[in-house]
Amino acid sequence: MKTVFYFSRRKILLIFIIVLFSLSFYRGIQRVKDLPVGSDYKRITGYPDLIYLPEYASGPRIQARAAILVEAVSGMILYAKNEHSRRAPASTTKVLTAIVTLEKGNLEDVVRVSRQAASTGGSSLWLKAGDRIVLSELLKGTLLRSGNDGCVAIAQHIAGTERAFVELMNRKAKEIGALNTNFRNTHGLRAPSHYTTAFDLAQITRYAMDNKNFADLVSTKEGAVEWYEGKKKATVRNTNRLLWSFVGADGVKTGTTNEAGHCLVASATRDGRRFISVVLHSPNRWDESSRLLEYGFNNFTLHLLASVERPETALSIPGGWPSEVPVYPRNNLLAVLPLGKEGLAQKKITLDPQSMEPPVRPGTVVGKVFFKYRGVEVETVDLVILQNVKKDNWWRRLWRRGK
Repeated sequence: MKTVFYFSRRKILLIFIIVLFSLSFYRGIQRVKDLPVGSDYKRITGYPDLIYLPEYASGPRIQARAAILVEAVSGMILYAKNEHSRRAPASTTKVLTAIVTLEKGNLEDVVRVSRQAASTGGSSLWLKAGDRIVLSELLKGTLLRSGNDGCVAIAQHIAGTERAFVELMNRKAKEIGALNTNFRNTHGLRAPSHYTTAFDLAQITRYAMDNKNFADLVSTKEGAVEWYEGKKKATVRNTNRLLWSFVGADGVKTGTTNEAGHCLVASATRDGRRFISVVLHSPNRWDESSRLLEYGFNNFTLHLLASVERPETALSIPGGWPSEVPVYPRNNLLAVLPLGKEGLAQKKITLDPQSMEPPVRPGTVVGKVFFKYRGVEVETVDLVILQNVKKDNWWRRLWRRGK
């Protein structure tokens, strides 16, 4: 005899509510669990701007026409002189040439040197028309020896023409915040409207040093450049003398023309701290760069004030599920502070009440964390929620009451 089960409408509705609640609860847990704690929602609109620390105008006496000193991790400007003045950059142009090469080119490609590239004037890799050389070797020689012929050969290989490659360079400069830069060639020889600023070169170099291939190349003192299939080999020596004379020096690029004068973009790292200096048209680029970098190491310390790995506070969301969520910085908040004056920095948090009504999506900005130095707001980082916050429903409230 078969047993027949009959369900009233009330029972069917109750079962439906229980199943619906279970699925909703499970999915909510999954969304929260799948989001990495402390996820770094970085800006995708461009590379973070450089930030001025108050008192940036004080520091060593520098005779260069334009100069800047930046702490690389935080992006804080510790010294600046005529940093937004447009100037001819000479071969410091090649920092951007190298970055575009690394991002757009295949380092294993074999490059055939054109007659135009081989005839480029100025400093040279001794390339000849018809030479074949692997792109990685060509880039090495271009950065260490500062070969202008190598720049043109690279540009023609990647973009078809040097002009097309320069368009990529200028576009990249704008993407990373170097808004006062306009290049007309890949090597830095004199050309109408070929200019940049100390500020922009610091921004470009800070971005470039995050690329391991670039950082490895510009820190190399000496190397051998080998043509394809061993047809020829040349020893190249880095033009940056600081690699031999300054403790911790690890880059970046020299530049010299009659118009630009003696220029140097330099980088040095000690105990995990990296400073980047730029001097344009300097009477003594080695001494002035050394004094700027030493000024950074001897007078400033780096502090992590807020980390993407740690919530800064918890936010109550009335009518939300969950009703309280941790709030994380979108990026690390770093501060470079003068030695002995760390107590003058203050960290503050502000929350936006208008962001507290559910539903709230992951990544929603709900406030700011910032620090002040001597009462001046220096740097600000968004505070975000990393999990999904729904509107609380009556069956969740009923479930909680029943516990």
